[in-house]
Amino acid sequence: MSMNRRSLLLTAGIGTLALTKGAALAQATEVPQIAIVAKIGGIPWFNAMDAGIKKQAEALKVDAWMVGPTQADAAQQVRAVEDLIARKVNVIGVVPNDAAALEPVLARAKAAGIKVLTHESPDQKANDWDLELTTVAAYGEAHMDLLAKEMGEEGKYIVYVGSLTVPLHNAWADAAISYQKTKYPKMEMLGDRFGVAESLDDSFRTTQDQLRAHPDIKGILTFGSQGPIGAGKALDDRGKAKSVALVGGYSPGQGQKYVKQGIIRGGFIWNPMTAGECLVQVAKMLAEGKEPADGMELVEVGAVKVDKAKRLIQAQKLESLDKANIDRLVALGL
Repeated sequence: MSMNRRSLLLTAGIGTLALTKGAALAQATEVPQIAIVAKIGGIPWFNAMDAGIKKQAEALKVDAWMVGPTQADAAQQVRAVEDLIARKVNVIGVVPNDAAALEPVLARAKAAGIKVLTHESPDQKANDWDLELTTVAAYGEAHMDLLAKEMGEEGKYIVYVGSLTVPLHNAWADAAISYQKTKYPKMEMLGDRFGVAESLDDSFRTTQDQLRAHPDIKGILTFGSQGPIGAGKALDDRGKAKSVALVGGYSPGQGQKYVKQGIIRGGFIWNPMTAGECLVQVAKMLAEGKEPADGMELVEVGAVKVDKAKRLIQAQKLESLDKANIDRLVALGL
C-alpha cells in the first residue's frame, strides 16, 4: 500500500473517529426527547393532559410532546410506538388501550435502550415504571358509594368501561362491583360491563338500547371520560335524568351542563393536566438515569409512594365532579 493511500485512510479514520466522538458528545448533552402516546387524540381529557405535558416540558427544559391516535385503538398505539423507536427518543410514555397488545412493542423499545413509562396501566408488562394518581380500590369504591347514594342503595344498574382491554378501567369496575356486593346487597348489576366509554356515540347508543331493554334500570356507572357524556345525552333525550342515576368521571368542560342540569349526578377524576406534568417529570428522571424513590415529590401531588417490586409510582389526588366544584375545574381548563 502506498504511503499516500495509507495516509488517506488514516486521515479518514481520524475524521470518522472525531465525528463519532462528536456525535456521542452531542447525544450526551442533547435535550431529552419524551413522547407520550395517548389513548386517543382530540378529546378534552387528553387535550388537558397535552397541556400539562407542554407546561412541564417548558419548566424542565425538555422536548416532550403527545402522540394522539385518531381512534382508541391498540394497533394505532403500536404503530405510534414503533415510529418513536425509529426516532430513537429517550422515553416513551403510554396510556394503553390494550396492555397485552402493547407488550411486544414496549419490549422492543426497552431493547433499543428507550425507557418506558405507562399510566392507567397497573401491572403492565414490558415497562420500566407505571404512574397512577389514585388507587384502584379508592377510585372504584368512591364511585360506587356515590351511585348507591343516588340510587337509594337499591335497584339495577349497568357498568361502562373504556374498552374491555383497558386494564385500569376494568380494575376500577371490579373494585366497585365487589364493593357493591358486600356493602349494598340490594343493588344488582345487570349483565356484563360494556366497553363503550371512550366513545360518546357508542355510550349514547348503548344507553338507548339498555333503556329500551331494561326500563327498570336505576343507575349507570361509567369509567371512561366519554361515558357520562354519551349516557347523559341519552338520558336527557328520553327524559330519564330523574329516574336513572348517572355517575362517572369525565372532563369537566365537556360535562358541565349535564352536571348543572342534574343529569350527571357526580363522579371523581384526577386532573389529567397534572398527570401530564407528572409524566414529564418522571420521564426526565428516567432519561437522566435516575430511579424513582419512595417519598419523592411530584408536581401538584406532593410526596408519592414508590413500590420498586411492582414498578409503581403511586399518588393519591382526586377531584370531586359535583355542582359545587365544577366551575373551578372548568376555570382550570379541564
